[in-house]
Parts: sequence; C-alpha cells; structure tokens
Amino acid sequence: MKTTIKTLAMAGLLLFTQACSKDNDDLIKIQKHDQNLMMGIMHAMMAKMMVMPMSKDPDDDFAMMMKMHHQGAIDMSNAELKDGDDAKMKEMAQKIIAAQQAEIVQLDAFLAVHNPHMMSMEFNEQMMKEMGKNEKQADLQIINGDIDHDFAMLMIGHHHAAIENSRLELIYGHDASMKAMAQKIIDAQQAEIKELQEWLLSDGK
Repeated sequence: MKTTIKTLAMAGLLLFTQACSKDNDDLIKIQKHDQNLMMGIMHAMMAKMMVMPMSKDPDDDFAMMMKMHHQGAIDMSNAELKDGDDAKMKEMAQKIIAAQQAEIVQLDAFLAVHNPHMMSMEFNEQMMKEMGKNEKQADLQIINGDIDHDFAMLMIGHHHAAIENSRLELIYGHDASMKAMAQKIIDAQQAEIKELQEWLLSDGK
C-alpha cells in the first residue's frame, strides 16, 4: 500500500513539474524598450513630431505631421524587411512602404504650394493631446525582441495614431485633397490593423 501511495505521489509530482515547465514556456516574454529596435524607431519619430513647428493651420499641420508619421512607418517596415523572418509581415512591410512613400509625394506637393491661412487653436490642442497620448500608449506596448512580433504590435499602435489624427483633419480641415487623404488613411489602415491583429492571434510569437 505504501509503495502504491509513493508511486502515485511521484507520478503527481512529475505531472506538476511538467505543467510548470509548460507554463513557463507560455509566459509572455518582454524586452526592455530601450533595447528594442522597433521601439527606438518609434521614439525617434515621436521626438521629431513633438518639436515640429506648428502653423495652426489644420491642413498644413496635418500634412507636415503625417509626412513624419509616414516616414516612421517606412523606417519600421525597412527594419522588418532587413531582419524579419515571417513572409506575411514582410509582405505587409512592402505594402506599407509603397503606399506611404506615394502619400509622402502627395504631401510634399501639397506643402510646396499651400500657404497656411486658416487658424484653429482647437485643432492644435487636440493634435498635441493625441501625440502625447500616443507616446504614452507606445510605452505600454509588450515587445519581446522578435522583429516580426514587434513590427506587428507597434504598427497597430502606429496606425491607430494615424487614424485619430486623420479624424481630426476631417473635423477641422478645409482642403479637399487633405481631407480625401485623411479618409483614405483611415480606410486603409483600419484594414491593415485587422490583418496585423489576425496575424498576432494566429502566428505571432
């Protein structure tokens, strides 16, 4: 009887040990933000945006801000193409680069001929508030050093920020071409967020 009890106890301990080992394998891995490549790119982009000279003309400031924001996405996408492994994320990076480079050309063309003439302090305040909120939200993201995972995770937040600022342009802007671009950004990046979320849920590490 004692032998049977001892055997059962040993078997239980073995199962417990295996379960603990499995749980440890499933633990969320986290990398410090100041050691993370993608987060470094995000912070560099946000630092430039926070000191951007503001004309307080909604169309002008939206165009200047979105140009910087797009370049941040392009830089993140180039890092994914260089160091990433996942084919789906590399495909997403290529798509982001192509779309946002084309939009930067449009933004540059607009800024070259547009003279700031409208003033909206409310737009200015809302944009600064959004940038501050997005910076804090980025610092809450869970990143683990896997380039594909971190690209997907941070690009979702990056896209959310672009969507919110595009909504401000729709509310306060006056130029038809910038309002059309704002709506295009909202539609395209909402669809990409869905793709990134689905990848993280199925394949993300």
